[in-house]
Amino acid sequence: MFTGIIEKMAVVTGVEQEGSNFHFTLKTPIAKELKIDQSMAHDGVCLTVVKIDPEQEQYTVTAMDETMQRSNLRFWKPGTEVNLERSMRMDGRFDGHVVQGHVDQTAICTKVETLDGSWKFHFGFEAGNQEHFTVEKGSICVNGVSLTVVDSKPGSFSVAIIPYTYAETNFHNIAEGTLVNIEFDVFGKYVARLFAEYIKQQGKQTA
Repeated sequence: MFTGIIEKMAVVTGVEQEGSNFHFTLKTPIAKELKIDQSMAHDGVCLTVVKIDPEQEQYTVTAMDETMQRSNLRFWKPGTEVNLERSMRMDGRFDGHVVQGHVDQTAICTKVETLDGSWKFHFGFEAGNQEHFTVEKGSICVNGVSLTVVDSKPGSFSVAIIPYTYAETNFHNIAEGTLVNIEFDVFGKYVARLFAEYIKQQGKQTA
């Protein structure tokens, strides 16, 4: 489990395909602190560390085809900056919101507004899944970053980014047309599923 609070960024240094799997090698100062089999969120995608090169400050993770198709990992290449978060410690502060590291789908940046000292990013996503929705002041995870929804409409939302988040995450690379990973609030998905089941059962009773 994660919280959506980014620890560090990594830079992709190598991409290798093996069958339908892709092996990504990334460079980051925290590589020497990692362990084999450790779970980490990469732009919000939970991946397992399979190899570590502490001297080069590099490590490798593997993504299967389903992950590649559901996320923006299929566009990673050497030089790509990636947001990192290690799994939450049970004795740590819960500063973000509950993030599973299971990306629901991608969204595309439709507009970036430069405000007085901050930025407002607008995103559009394919609507249709009744469990994939946002609410104003609710939580959304974008590229692994825990954020509060500002504007919420069917198939679109916006978030406000402060200077620290802009500088310390890959939000500074996001522009109109950029594809990002999004994970909707897990509690909202549970409520939607329960409500849909309730309506279904009510329909059976009145039929």
